[in-house]
Parts: sequence; C-alpha cells; structure tokens
Amino acid sequence: MAGQSDHELSLFSAEELEFIAEDEIVDIVPNLKMDPLCLISGDFGPFTPQIVTQVPLWLAIALKKRGKCSICPPQWMTVEKLTQVLEVERDSQEMSEHLPFHYVEISRLLFDHARDNIPDAYMVRSLIEDIRDVRFHKVETDLEGFNGRTIAVKIKNLSAMEVNIVRPFIGRALQAFYKHDSSELIPDPERAPDRRPQVAHNAPRRQLRR
Repeated sequence: MAGQSDHELSLFSAEELEFIAEDEIVDIVPNLKMDPLCLISGDFGPFTPQIVTQVPLWLAIALKKRGKCSICPPQWMTVEKLTQVLEVERDSQEMSEHLPFHYVEISRLLFDHARDNIPDAYMVRSLIEDIRDVRFHKVETDLEGFNGRTIAVKIKNLSAMEVNIVRPFIGRALQAFYKHDSSELIPDPERAPDRRPQVAHNAPRRQLRR
C-alpha cells in the first residue's frame, strides 16, 4: 500500500469520500444576516454577522466561496493538537482515537477552500501528512502477521481513507489464503471416484419374453 490510495483496491474514490465527509458539522463566522435554512439534514441558522454558528461542511464551503463567511478550523486541526497526536502515534502501535473518522477529507477540503482561515497552515498540513504516514506504517505492520490461519482482522480507530484502502485488500488476501489452503476441498478429476452407476457384468441376463 505504501500509504497511497490504489484505485483498483479502494472501494470509493477520494472524491466520493470527500462528498461523504461534507456532511460533517463545522463552525463558521458569517458576515451576513439571514433566516434559518430548513434542509433535509436539519435546520441551520439563523445567521448573524460575527456570531458563530454550526453548519454542514458543504454549506460552509458554499458560503465561503461567495465571501459570506469564514470557516473555523476544528479544534483538533491546530499545531499543538496535531503535534500531540503525532507523538502518541509514534509511541504506540495502537491507532490514536483523537482524530475524527474523516480527518483526511476534512483537512483536504479546508486546505482547498479555506486555507486563509487556517493558522500556521503549512505546519498543520505537514503534521497531518506525517500522522497519515505513521498510521499507514502501523497498518502495514499489522498486516504482516497475515497467514493462512487468519479468519478475521481487527484494527481499531481507522479513518475513512484507511478503511477504504485496507478493507478490500484484507478481503482479497483472506480469499487468496482460503483458496491456497483449501485445495483439498476442490475435487481433482484424476483422483475423484467415478460416481457413474456401475454395471454388473457377471449378473445373469434376463430373458426376453416372446
């Protein structure tokens, strides 16, 4: 895997994961006055200038593109928090639980559409990439224990992107092990007994009626 997404193995594309992540709730600071929006996913607003309100990420991006708000980065998306997470990831073989399920997609969307709202954006991006690399290395280490006796794999606190890459890989690996180790279950034409009805050559023949 080497920490990179393989389109042939992944269940979803990066764009599809981002689409799913856009339903995550974020804080914005609007610069317009507007009544609440009644959407299928819920009611959001009212919107008052300089008053923080919560909206889905897709709506925050739409308002940001129109210059109607600034987006507040999530609390975990700071140099201090990410440095702590990176240290935890490096010190333990377990995956940290201090990152949201869609941390990769959320950070990518914010860097694409609201980079000017992210303090120390360069350091934040660098830390997120380091965390992602460390986590992938731990996943690869866990997968090295695969063998023909493996029937299930449990890795806690994976992110959406990691699950998207690892799950199909694990499924195919388990199938390959099963096929390799269960060859005796596949009938061999040369060794399988002949199940056709046997003809008793020495049995007396019935006389035909005249």
